Amino acid sequence: MSERAKNIFSVALPCFLSIGLLAWLFLTIDYRNMWQAIKGSDMRYMSAAGIIFFMINFLMIWRWRILMKAVGLKARSFTSMRWFFVGLFCNLAPISTVGSDMIKGLGLAHETGHKPKVFASIVLDRLSGFAGIVILAAIAFFFGHGIIDNKLVIIAIAAMSVGSAMVVVVLFSHRIFSFTCKAFAVWPQVKENLMRLHYDIVLLKGKQKKGWESIIISIGAQIILAIEFYLSAKGLHQNIPLVYFIIFSPIVCVVTSLPSIGGLGFREIGWVYLLPLVGVSKEMAGGLSLINSAFTIIAGLLGGLFYVTTLSSGRIQYSQADGAFKGPSS
Repeated sequence: MSERAKNIFSVALPCFLSIGLLAWLFLTIDYRNMWQAIKGSDMRYMSAAGIIFFMINFLMIWRWRILMKAVGLKARSFTSMRWFFVGLFCNLAPISTVGSDMIKGLGLAHETGHKPKVFASIVLDRLSGFAGIVILAAIAFFFGHGIIDNKLVIIAIAAMSVGSAMVVVVLFSHRIFSFTCKAFAVWPQVKENLMRLHYDIVLLKGKQKKGWESIIISIGAQIILAIEFYLSAKGLHQNIPLVYFIIFSPIVCVVTSLPSIGGLGFREIGWVYLLPLVGVSKEMAGGLSLINSAFTIIAGLLGGLFYVTTLSSGRIQYSQADGAFKGPSS
């Protein structure tokens, strides 16, 4: 397959999946009832949910900043925030979460001059976020398993736990990581960059406190996200216990990381499958997920607007001779 064909495929696949899943959703539920429920929603609850959804992003910036310091990356808070919002905006494009992380990382690396440390901080940020998701889902299910008896939920949580453990072992074990990198022997530069990334990640070994801080923030963010879904459900006049959102939200978060346009389609299918397990209609579940997809799109657009409006004031100059930091241009 040519490079051009690969690029077309990588863009077309997320679009196809999001559009296909949404089409399937509308064919299997009564979208008229769903739309009526959305139109009749309580804007007080919806406004509160939207504000909470947007504020969660600042917890994510805080977590990323902690991990930057842990790997020895020096970047201004404003610069980090600006590139974080670039990532939010890029999540709306059909390039997947990995693609948006690449763009965010390359942008920050260009401004700081420390590419391996930047990507190490992003990998650790994703890992701590996933660890928080797994821990919260496992704890919530342990205390709430009596009210949800579904094997697929158990399998999903178990798979996330095993997957998280395997990633940690690979990233922090020099022997295993080196063995894995042998697959890139035909691309020496790629292999070298991966090993540099590994060495920067290993720096966290002596800074376990920073790692746990980031995981605690991730757990807190997931609980707040569950509260946001709870308030959105209240806005749709649904009295759904908060514990269900604490159990289900982490699973849906993982599913939305699959190739799509900002998680669109996968988010809806996830909630339409899970919420009916506790007596919620598919129409209400679909409406709830679409509202949260709207929050995601709005947050991404605001992120893009923030980046554009701060681009000139936040631009960093480097010496042409040695790349030394000069400070903001204005």
